[in-house]
Amino acid sequence: MTGRRNPFEEIEELMNRMSRQFEESMGGSELGTLTGGGAAVDVADREGELVVTADLPGFQREDIDLTLRDDELHVEADHRAESEESDEDGHYIRKERRHQSVSRSVTLPEAVEAERASAQFQNGVLTVTLPKQHEEGERSTRIDVS
Repeated sequence: MTGRRNPFEEIEELMNRMSRQFEESMGGSELGTLTGGGAAVDVADREGELVVTADLPGFQREDIDLTLRDDELHVEADHRAESEESDEDGHYIRKERRHQSVSRSVTLPEAVEAERASAQFQNGVLTVTLPKQHEEGERSTRIDVS
């Protein structure tokens, strides 16, 4: 059976091509950069603040790392889990390992006040609130998730 392609590779190629075309049609990298697994992200412009919402199912609060640098919000989440089942003699019947990783960068449309940024994580949804800044400034700040 040589020469036969893996159908999953073809699907992945199609999804990557569609994603690139969508990003190009929306003005390039304004939607952010996806690496690892993808996280659905919404950016809302509310009065006086930007609110970024990301779906991170399967992650825990301590798995998430947020960094705000200049006009980019970086969301990273990394989770490892291991389960083991064995018989009475201690021989493996099944042992599974799972590693899930998501990294997403979102370019913000306006400058924000990094010191007043806050984040909450509840039921697999991360909500980051970023008050808009009136003066320009270059800073890099880590945001704690509560």
